[in-house]
Amino acid sequence: MADPKGFLTTGREIAETRPVSERVKDWNEVYVPGSLLPVISKQAGRCMDCGIPFCHNGCPLGNLIPEWNDYAYREDWAAASERLHATNNFPEFTGRLCPAPCESACVLGINQPAVTIKNVEVSIIDKAWGNGDVTPQPPERLSGKTVAVIGSGPAGLAAAQQLTRAGHTVAVYERADRIGGLLRYGIPEFKMEKSHINRRIEQMRAEGTKFRTETEIGKDIDAAKLRRRYDAVVIAAGATVSRDLPVPGRELNGVHFAMEYLPLANKVQEGDLTVAPITAEGKHVVVIGGGDTGADCVGTAHRQGALSVTQLEIMPRPGEDRNANQPWPTFPMLYKVTSAHEEGGERVYSVSTTHFEGDENGDVQSLHLVEVEFKDGRLEQKPGTERSIPAQLVTLAMGFTGTDQANGLVQQFGLELDERGNVARDADFATNVGGVFVAGDAGRGQSLIVWAIAEGRSAARGVDRYLTGASALPAPIRPTDRALTV
Repeated sequence: MADPKGFLTTGREIAETRPVSERVKDWNEVYVPGSLLPVISKQAGRCMDCGIPFCHNGCPLGNLIPEWNDYAYREDWAAASERLHATNNFPEFTGRLCPAPCESACVLGINQPAVTIKNVEVSIIDKAWGNGDVTPQPPERLSGKTVAVIGSGPAGLAAAQQLTRAGHTVAVYERADRIGGLLRYGIPEFKMEKSHINRRIEQMRAEGTKFRTETEIGKDIDAAKLRRRYDAVVIAAGATVSRDLPVPGRELNGVHFAMEYLPLANKVQEGDLTVAPITAEGKHVVVIGGGDTGADCVGTAHRQGALSVTQLEIMPRPGEDRNANQPWPTFPMLYKVTSAHEEGGERVYSVSTTHFEGDENGDVQSLHLVEVEFKDGRLEQKPGTERSIPAQLVTLAMGFTGTDQANGLVQQFGLELDERGNVARDADFATNVGGVFVAGDAGRGQSLIVWAIAEGRSAARGVDRYLTGASALPAPIRPTDRALTV
């Protein structure tokens, strides 16, 4: 235990954000560069080195949190980085994007603010990159086996890196023009600058992983032919089918899925476009969906110069403290103010959209909503609460329903689906088709980035064992494992 009194003498401090007036004028990350380093060692010293570290239960990766907290407290950054990478291929991604269920499970969080685990994590990895401690780890010898990974999100990249380091020849297929999946085009630049992805890709290239962009399996390459070409295949295509809102007026111009809107803003930052074809500039914007993707739309709209931004959520507003039915160490549903919400806009809870209204040109102009409440477990409209709000751009950020079947990948492989529409798999992440495995949201359904990386690592073990008969690769989770909730 680094500092036996750290949790008693040191209060919680989190990363400092840049002023709203400054950051909404650019697309850089919202945090003040270097603001954590002066405080992070003391923050790591708040870790109690618990006999049973429940933060491990909160994180599906099994991160060795007390160990790298201790190294960070002592400012042994190389050792901290080694412990961090022992369980996580991409801590710079999780340190920026994960909602930190590990902090919800922190023992200190029973009656005090939890340890800033996420901030310590990102500080360690940023320091490691700066010090040159992150280097390629090519395999000592090749196995002669080949693996195709379909999808380059966190699950696909984690599986690819693990299998490459195990000595297999791995090629990652991505249908977009750049590697990264939703990390690249679904996450705005102000949440994670894409330079973090780029340097990981270069590390993986140096280790031997091959990348094939603008290649969609099922359309550009027949899935069955791909299976014959490789000794094994990992499907990590995500759950990319957006949940729709089938109400009158849905067909109007200006009503878009979030994943139609957000990638265009990222393409502007990549230099592919001068102006996004779908933009919030000079418009009243309504975001339907109260989750992280909705918040990404809010922050993007602010930076594009929206006249107003309103975010709608069908559920009641969560409380700011744990409910009795969400006890420690479960992940509680709390009222969360993201950096995007700090920048302005209105959040409206317990409302449902009834229809959209447009002008003579077919462009959306307003959204009609009604207040709702739960009665006897059913959602009912409250009479007399109907109203309309201006809306020239509407983004639907209501989550995802499953993996894409329109491109033919599922049918061409002959994959079986589970009752929720995900690709079915066994205890080794193997599908019903010999040599074909599935990892990430394609098999689990929509989930968090830490679960995606854990899935990729675990599926890699299943593939390695299939190819060689045994495996020393770690498998932090089983396909049936679920988050620590009630």
